[in-house]
Amino acid sequence: MKEKPFMPKATAVWLVENTKISFKQIADFCDLHELEVKGIADGDVAKGIKAYNPILAGQLTREEIEACSNDTSKPLVITKKTIDIKEEKKVQKYIPLSKRQDRPNAALWLIKNYPQLSDGQIGKLIGSTKNTVTLIKNNKYWNSSNLIQKDPVASNLCSQFDIIKANEKAERRIARKKKEKENQKIES
Repeated sequence: MKEKPFMPKATAVWLVENTKISFKQIADFCDLHELEVKGIADGDVAKGIKAYNPILAGQLTREEIEACSNDTSKPLVITKKTIDIKEEKKVQKYIPLSKRQDRPNAALWLIKNYPQLSDGQIGKLIGSTKNTVTLIKNNKYWNSSNLIQKDPVASNLCSQFDIIKANEKAERRIARKKKEKENQKIES
C-alpha cells in the first residue's frame, strides 16, 4: 500500500499553487484523481482549503520537487522522517486510601528538612497541591495537630534523586534572587 501524504487535498492545493509539477504527478502523490487536481487548479475544487506545505511538514524536499518539475515521468515520493521521541512522561500512580495520609506527613518532613524548597516544588514531589503545602507550613491544615514527619522516600511518594534535583533547583533560585538584590543595591 502506497503511503499518502498528510492532508492530501491541502497538499495538492499547495503543490498546484507553488510548483510546476504535472497534474498527474500531483494526483499520484496525493492519491487523488487527475481531474480533481485540475479542478483545484481551476478553482472549482477545494475552495476554502488552506494550502499545506509538504516541505515544512517533511513529506517532500525541494530537490525532489525540482527533479519532478524537470521530469514529468518521475513520480513524487514521500520522504520518511525518522523522529526519535523518548517517552519520559511521569505516570500518575494510584495511591491507596491508607497511604494518602502520608502526603501531608511527607510535606511536613520536606518543610522541616528542606526549608529552601518552594511550596510548589514540595507539592510536585509528593503529588499534593501548593495550597495544601502552604496550609501545612502555616500550621492551618485541618489535621495539623495529628501530622507526623515522615520521609517521602520511605512512603514511596518520590525518589531521593527527585528531592536532590528539586533542592539544587531551589538553591539556584535563591542564589539568583540574592544576586538580583545585590544588583538593585548597586544601582540605587
